[in-house]
Amino acid sequence: MTDLPRLSVGLPVYNGDRYLAKSIDSLLGQSFTDFELIISDNASTDGTEEICRRCAAKDPRIRYVRQPRNIGAVPNHNFVLREARGEYFKWAAHDDVYGRDLLARCVAALDEHPDVVLSHVDKAIIDEAGTVVQRFDYTLATDSTDVRERFRSLVVADGADDEYGVIRTRVLRTIRPKDSYHHASRPWIAELAFRGRFHQVAELLYFRRDHPTRATRVGSDIRRRCTTLDPKRANRWRHPAARLLGEYLLAYASAIWRAPISPADRLRCSKELAVWIARHANPKYKERLLESPDPAVKDIGIATLSGRPGTKTHNEDAEPVGAGGQHENEGP
Repeated sequence: MTDLPRLSVGLPVYNGDRYLAKSIDSLLGQSFTDFELIISDNASTDGTEEICRRCAAKDPRIRYVRQPRNIGAVPNHNFVLREARGEYFKWAAHDDVYGRDLLARCVAALDEHPDVVLSHVDKAIIDEAGTVVQRFDYTLATDSTDVRERFRSLVVADGADDEYGVIRTRVLRTIRPKDSYHHASRPWIAELAFRGRFHQVAELLYFRRDHPTRATRVGSDIRRRCTTLDPKRANRWRHPAARLLGEYLLAYASAIWRAPISPADRLRCSKELAVWIARHANPKYKERLLESPDPAVKDIGIATLSGRPGTKTHNEDAEPVGAGGQHENEGP
């Protein structure tokens, strides 16, 4: 192993003692070993600190940092990225499990394809006991060489947890840090896709745990969801729901205009965004989605908007949000 690891894995966590040890074990047991594991404990009040210190004492690849106070899910995610020293970076969650060859497959894909900025693997949802309850087929067009096609595919739906793939660190540092407005991960992923295509390894190696204590159970209230990502959003006067929605739409537009793409591609992507906004602003369109017998169409309208029938993904409202498993959407 060289002085600097090839890969940095950032694991932000808050009160994750129930599943944390198993998640860490699945990372330390990877067939690819040239990585550092940066754990940022968001001032946990359970047994998280004890587990982290015990693991760190046994494996020098672990760097454990305990925050003096709870800084929120998104700031904790951004913290572990700032600490990264590797050529590649991956966020990990305290309650997920990683197949032994996940890192090896993703690193190999990035090594082989210089134009790929993110590599990920197929995923499944597991329950509290670790039993697979649902598998997802990744069919978004993020591997397209056409930047408009990548954007069109991502603007209508959250990808299969693309943000938890292995990403080129230098590229991550050219885009804005993660934020905490409504559905903030979607424009963030789109901004990354403007820098290059993604590669999906067709191998089931990522197991995302669904359990009753997952913080996505906060429901659909926008302000409450955003506050779990960053405590600053708790001020309803400075961060009303209208602002949280407005930042979401503006982030897409900003991502397009900041992207290192041609003027022609910028115009094409802007048109895609305008069409998407117009359709969602149309009450009749919303009624058609609600009346659709197809659950996928009812949830996100993906078949109608993307022209990619049969796409199987997940609705962000139902996904774990990972703060310090924190899945970015998890609460403090």
